[in-house]
Amino acid sequence: MMFEEHQPQEDIDTVRRMSNKYGRSGGELYHDNCFNFQHHITKVDDEGKEYQTTDDINIDFKLDNKYEFAYSYYRDHLKNQNGFDPDFKLKLGHDYSKRNPKYYQDETAINTYLGFQNSSNEDKSILKLNSEWENDFKLWVIGTSYCHNRQFKVNETTYKCLEQYNIARDNVIMAHEKLFEYVESKMKKLRLGLKSYKYFDQAKALADKLGIPLNESILNESSSLALSIYSPENLASLLEDKVEMTREQKIAMFRQQQQAIN
Repeated sequence: MMFEEHQPQEDIDTVRRMSNKYGRSGGELYHDNCFNFQHHITKVDDEGKEYQTTDDINIDFKLDNKYEFAYSYYRDHLKNQNGFDPDFKLKLGHDYSKRNPKYYQDETAINTYLGFQNSSNEDKSILKLNSEWENDFKLWVIGTSYCHNRQFKVNETTYKCLEQYNIARDNVIMAHEKLFEYVESKMKKLRLGLKSYKYFDQAKALADKLGIPLNESILNESSSLALSIYSPENLASLLEDKVEMTREQKIAMFRQQQQAIN
């Protein structure tokens, strides 16, 4: 393993024994997931002379190092299983003057669930996602808790591999942003239509065509007035006493409705 090349397990065990016997005088160990790496390279200055320097990179495996990554990585989990709104920050469009009580409510709920903040009355025995993530990436290292004090020298191949981790994290955030922009573009069309509609079946037809589930929050946010459940024609049709339709009649009616929607 990469870290064992620099700090073998027997060295860590030795420091632990010395620390247990002599306290901090025997050495320090820290359980951490933040590391700095160096790769020696040769560069050429403006006069054409070569000189030695290093490429440096910081890898911070903490989940709370960048909240946007957590919101993006756990987006489906938050949205589908817990009913949270992981897009709450993207809805601002970088305009923080738009922050309202709903924004802070979403922020507090999600950060508490993920484990970025805790309430005084919650069960501390429950391992939250932030702690699970950190435990998966923590290693015992020799040194203090100051991340910048630990510099590990690596070769070019390892350095490029480490670079990919930071790039991958940024790509997850970027994918979340693009997904939100795509969905939001559809939602704008839906909101525009809802403001001009009077009946629910009109709104339902538009939502089905756009592939968007129509729920109460969308109607409350986007409708200029409360939508009637059905248009008068459809409601009257529902209230009429009718003889049960044949299979062929049902198929014909279904096709007629599909043509109206399309």
